[in-house]
Amino acid sequence: MNKFTYSSAILDGYNFLLTNYSEVFVIGQGLWSPWYVGNTMKDLDKKFGKKRIIDTPVSEGAVTGAAIGASLNGMKPIVVHPRMDFMLYAIDPIVNQAAKWSYMFGGQSSPSITIRGIINRGGEQGAQHSQALHSWFAHIPGLKVVMPSTVSDARDLLIASVLSGQPVIYIDDRWLYDQEDDLLPANKINLNSITPRILEKGDSITLVGCGYTTFLLRKITQKLKSHKINPEIIDMRIINPFNKELITNSVKKTGRLFVLDGGWGPCGISSEIITSVVENVPPKIFKSKPSRMTLPFTPAPTSKVLEAEYYPSKEKVFGFIKSIFDNNL
Repeated sequence: MNKFTYSSAILDGYNFLLTNYSEVFVIGQGLWSPWYVGNTMKDLDKKFGKKRIIDTPVSEGAVTGAAIGASLNGMKPIVVHPRMDFMLYAIDPIVNQAAKWSYMFGGQSSPSITIRGIINRGGEQGAQHSQALHSWFAHIPGLKVVMPSTVSDARDLLIASVLSGQPVIYIDDRWLYDQEDDLLPANKINLNSITPRILEKGDSITLVGCGYTTFLLRKITQKLKSHKINPEIIDMRIINPFNKELITNSVKKTGRLFVLDGGWGPCGISSEIITSVVENVPPKIFKSKPSRMTLPFTPAPTSKVLEAEYYPSKEKVFGFIKSIFDNNL
């Protein structure tokens, strides 16, 4: 077992893939610069060469389209978008090409491509550099959408995504990069075997998150327990395809549900989770109404003071969950 951070675990995933699979290459903007991608790609260009770690001009649509073409010819490209906001320039190749190809050709050909979108928030970056657009991509059939929250998943789900032979949106969050844990050596994992995971067993309330929000829920576990609230924490891990079985079974046990989402509420992943539970759990089971916390329905502010109000914090999340029990909401 060795100690890794979330960011160094991603780097370890790249090293495993590039060492063992000659068809893997990485392409995108700023790949040789820690300013863009942190330490997640440190020295890969020196180790594997600049023909496999390709730093491009600002050309999101062209880069993504070229990588999809390469994937249809036997390669396994990883496209990196250092700010998920600017993946929007590549919507056509992602949504109209990568997601549809297998369906349009009867499963005879599929883009084996992983598109990594990095969520950047805080630091007064403002409305155009702070978006988490995971729910957008989860709406599209034909795309798998992966959101690792733990150090092990940061590496293992990257490896599983690249080796899946399918178009995958892999979303990591800079706010998770300093998280630490011990890891066993990297290995091949089947992405189709990955399901939501219970990170904390409990019987008072089911708490569901994905990516950074799962991390926040884990951070308040002990404080909740000190108030005699024993949460069951579920990490989604993959939000498309959406697997509801573990969540609905948990709510049948706890009778309560709270979803924390780092995106906006309308048409978001929190809506899908709550709807799936309401559709599959008998009304008499519920001890309180299902609840959620999302971002305020407005673009992200630039002011540091307003950012503190805009984003969820451990204190806000704890207070909301405690109010469910105090007020029997």
